Amino acid sequence: MYDSDNTALYAFRKYGDVILRCAYACTGCFSEAEDITQDVFLSMHAESPIFSDDEHMKAWLLKVTINKCKNLKKSFRFSRTQSIDEKIESEMSCEFTGEENEIREILFRLPEKYSTVLYLYYYEGYNIREIAKMMSKNENTVSSLLQRGRKKLKIELEREGYYARG
Repeated sequence: MYDSDNTALYAFRKYGDVILRCAYACTGCFSEAEDITQDVFLSMHAESPIFSDDEHMKAWLLKVTINKCKNLKKSFRFSRTQSIDEKIESEMSCEFTGEENEIREILFRLPEKYSTVLYLYYYEGYNIREIAKMMSKNENTVSSLLQRGRKKLKIELEREGYYARG
């Protein structure tokens, strides 16, 4: 479908912003998100995977991004260090503003298994079947995580002073 030399460049132009947003949402640090984004597209170039269509490509990119974010969170460097400059930079560089940023922060305070599913469902617009495939989980598991995650998010939002809607 694509010339293997240009696939990563095509993907970067089409999905670079989506991958950067996803990495930032998972890490909370703009400079780490940039590094992960670069690493995702370098991996794509090195592996030269075959995609059936653009949605398949996007799903692959998001799955790799989420996995790289998980690996970063497990690393000593991430868990033990973050400079004040990085914290300020990440807050200033975020494209989420005001209430959206507060809700995103609350979302990512939830356990990762819930925040990842909620992010993919609400921010990226994937359905349960697509999320299950991306995360290599059963659809029923993803559905349960989504349901439990919604309940936990609602509790946290109410705790932070947001009113339940609907």
